[in-house]
Amino acid sequence: MPTYARAALEFERGEGAWLFTPDGRKYLDFGSGIAVNVLGHSHPHLVSALVGQAQKLWHVSNIYKIPEGERLAERLCALTFADRVFFTNSGAEALECAIKTARKYHSANGQPNRYRIITFEGAFHGRTLATIAAGGQQKYLDGFGPKVEGFDQVPFGDHAALEAAIGPDTGAILIEPVQGEGGLRPVPPQCLRGLRELCDKHGLLLVLDEVQSGVGRTGKLFAHEWSGIRPDIMAVAKGIGGGFPLGACLATEEAAKGMVAGTHGSTYGGNPLAMAVGNAVLDVVSAPDFLERVRETARDFAQRLAELKDHYPDIVEEVRGSGLLIGLKMRVANTAFVAEGREQGILTVGAGDNVVRLLPPLIIGEPEIQEAYRRLDATCAALRSAQAPAKAS
Repeated sequence: MPTYARAALEFERGEGAWLFTPDGRKYLDFGSGIAVNVLGHSHPHLVSALVGQAQKLWHVSNIYKIPEGERLAERLCALTFADRVFFTNSGAEALECAIKTARKYHSANGQPNRYRIITFEGAFHGRTLATIAAGGQQKYLDGFGPKVEGFDQVPFGDHAALEAAIGPDTGAILIEPVQGEGGLRPVPPQCLRGLRELCDKHGLLLVLDEVQSGVGRTGKLFAHEWSGIRPDIMAVAKGIGGGFPLGACLATEEAAKGMVAGTHGSTYGGNPLAMAVGNAVLDVVSAPDFLERVRETARDFAQRLAELKDHYPDIVEEVRGSGLLIGLKMRVANTAFVAEGREQGILTVGAGDNVVRLLPPLIIGEPEIQEAYRRLDATCAALRSAQAPAKAS
C-alpha cells in the first residue's frame, strides 16, 4: 500500500553509524531507523547472538517456556522499577498492553468505570486504533471511524487543565518523558515528579511511553530516571531490539495484578530470536561506563549543535531534547532540511513543530560528531544559499 512517502534511496549494508548504497555512496546515519539502531549497524555482538540463536531455534510460541525470555525479563526487572514484563513485537503493541494493564488494574479492584486515561497534545503512541486515540492527532484519526473512547487529552505543560481533567472515571496518566514525534519536547524533571505526586493523590497509575526515549538514548537507561520517579507501567520498544522487532510492557506487581492467564497474548511476542537479540542489546547498554560515554558524547554533540545554531540563526531556531534524542527547531521547512541533509550525506528524521530529529547510534564518538557537524554545516549553508536573493546582473 502506498502509505509511505519514501525517499528515493536504498542501502545494501551498514557498519556502525554508516550506511552504504549499492553504488557505493556512504551516508552518516543520524536517524538510526527512527531511534531503533542504538548500537549502529552490524554490531558484532548482536549479529553473533542472532546467528547463534537462528541455528538452534526460531519460534515455539508462548504455549511453552522460553528461557531466554525469562532471563531478559529478570534482567529488565533488576534494572528498573518493574516486577513483571510482557514482550511484544512493536512499540504500538507495548502501548496497547500498557493501556489494557491500566484498565484491568482498576477492574480487578472493583472499579471498572475507571478506564479513562489522560494524555497530552503532541503525543504519539502508535498507529493502532487505541494508540491513535491516545495520541489524539487528527491527521492520524481521519477516516478511521469513531475515535476509541477513554482518552482525555490536555495541553502539554498545562497543569491546571491536567488537574481539571481528573474525574471519578480517570484511571491513569500516560505521557512520554520526551515527546518524540511531537517535536523533541522533554518533560522537566520537576513536572514528572509532580505527575507522580498527582497520581498518588488520586489513586491513578502513571504510565510512561519510553518507546523512543528509552534504552540509553538520554544517557540513562530510561529517561524518567533523570527525575528520580518510578512509574507503575512503562512501554518500551525501538532500542531494546537494536533493529530486531521487539517491544515490552513493564509493570509493578500491583499494577499488573489484573493481567492473569488468558487476559492478553501474542503469537510472536518474546520468541527466541527476539529474546537473544534483546539480551545482547542489554549486555552492551548495561555494561559499566557505557551510559557515561553516551552522556559525554551527548554533551560534546550539544556544544557543536549550539555552534551550528550560532552560525546559522536564520536556519536553526533552537536546539532541544535530551542526551542523543536531539531536535533542531527550524526556521526553514524541516522537510527541506532533511532532504538537503541527504544530499550532503547525513540522514535525519522530521518531527512535529517543524523539528528535525538527530538520533545517532549510541556508539558514536568524536570522529562521527566531527563528520556530522561538517555535513550539517554544509546542509545549512546550502539552504542559506538557496534563500539568498539573486544578484542583479
